[in-house]
Amino acid sequence: MNGRDVFEYALLRVVPRVERGECINAGVLVYCRAKSFVAARMYLDERRLLALDPGADVPGVHAALRAVEGVCAGGAAAGQAAHDDPGRRFRWLIAPRSTVVQPGPVHTGLTADPAAEAERLLDLLVR
Repeated sequence: MNGRDVFEYALLRVVPRVERGECINAGVLVYCRAKSFVAARMYLDERRLLALDPGADVPGVHAALRAVEGVCAGGAAAGQAAHDDPGRRFRWLIAPRSTVVQPGPVHTGLTADPAAEAERLLDLLVR
C-alpha cells in the first residue's frame, strides 16, 4: 500500500445544551491499528461555545476534553482503560453518548503518519 495504512477518525463535538443539539467541533480522535496508534487533538473555540450557550461550563468542557486525551494516552491517565489496547480505547471513546462532549461518526482514510494526520484533521475540521 505504498507505506500507507488504514486509519479511522471521529470528530469530538461539544454540545453545551444536549436538548438543543447544537454543537461545535472541538477535537479529533485518530486510530491506526497497523501502528497501534490512538490519539486525540483538541482545540476549543471558547467564543463559539459561549455564542451557543453563554452559560456553558468552559472549565468543565476543557476537563472533559483532557479526559479524552488521557484515555488515548493510556496508562494511569486512562483510568479504567489504563491497560486496554489502543483499539479498545478508541472504540470506547467513539461509543455514542448523551453528554456535553460527544463523538461524531467514524470515517476512514489512508496515511503514512497517523500523528501528522491528526494535526491535519484538527486544522481542517476544527480550527
